[in-house]
Amino acid sequence: MGELTVIRGAATALESVDGHDLRKTFGHFPSGVVAVCAQIGGKPHGLVVSTFVPVSLDPPLVSICVQYSSETWPRLEQASLIGLSLLGSEQEEAARNLSSRSGDRFRNVDLHTGDGNAAFIGGASAWLEASVYEQVPAGDHAVVLLRVHRLSTHPDTEPLVFHRSAFRAFGAPDSRHIAS
Repeated sequence: MGELTVIRGAATALESVDGHDLRKTFGHFPSGVVAVCAQIGGKPHGLVVSTFVPVSLDPPLVSICVQYSSETWPRLEQASLIGLSLLGSEQEEAARNLSSRSGDRFRNVDLHTGDGNAAFIGGASAWLEASVYEQVPAGDHAVVLLRVHRLSTHPDTEPLVFHRSAFRAFGAPDSRHIAS
């Protein structure tokens, strides 16, 4: 087989894969922004992922990907139930706070509790209450399958989207860039 250098007439040749270029390329695919939260020992813990994928209707499963370097996931995975909040277009500040490595992640965040340890962000387009079903090693991340037990949707709330290293309101032409 010959070396592939052009895709369907595209002028750009394929290059070797490195982490920086791969992250930039993945950024061309828009994704939703999901807060993953739980109350543990009376204190809220949470992180943000943009790797949320519906997996199965029977049983009801979704997946997220979590870096092994996360200091928050080891706490969250112990919770009996975890809250997934599919963030709304007005929740960029909550997304930024929850993705911060320092400071009060829940500053100015409207937090709601569910069953067990589950915690949810007010104003989200949907809430899913879930438990860890299985974790699969995948490179520098774990693919976490979560079984959905209860849910609530807010159909009038547009989703927050992450695309090309920026939060965007769904269908909005402008965006505010964040550091990668």
